[in-house]
Amino acid sequence: MSDPYLTVNRALINEKALQFRVPVVSGASRSGALISLRTRYEDIFRRCASYVDKILRGTLPADCRFQLPIKFELAINLKTARALDLTIPPALLASADEVIE
Repeated sequence: MSDPYLTVNRALINEKALQFRVPVVSGASRSGALISLRTRYEDIFRRCASYVDKILRGTLPADCRFQLPIKFELAINLKTARALDLTIPPALLASADEVIE
């Protein structure tokens, strides 16, 4: 989960980062961050369903393995990159799930 302070002040943080020419990597590139890397919630929900299935079939919750997310979404904000005078490598752009113009 993200920090409430960062979530509430996301726009201000991104505004100041642009002012001082500091690239920001966060969970929300639409708000002005240069790069966003976040987990895919569909993957997390699917994994939760498998836990529920195991528990309903009799597995103790303590016996369920801990799983880390394995699928992520990468978004790149080209508007912010231009404002920071940065060039994003084509390979990185090609691997992005979303490119914000």
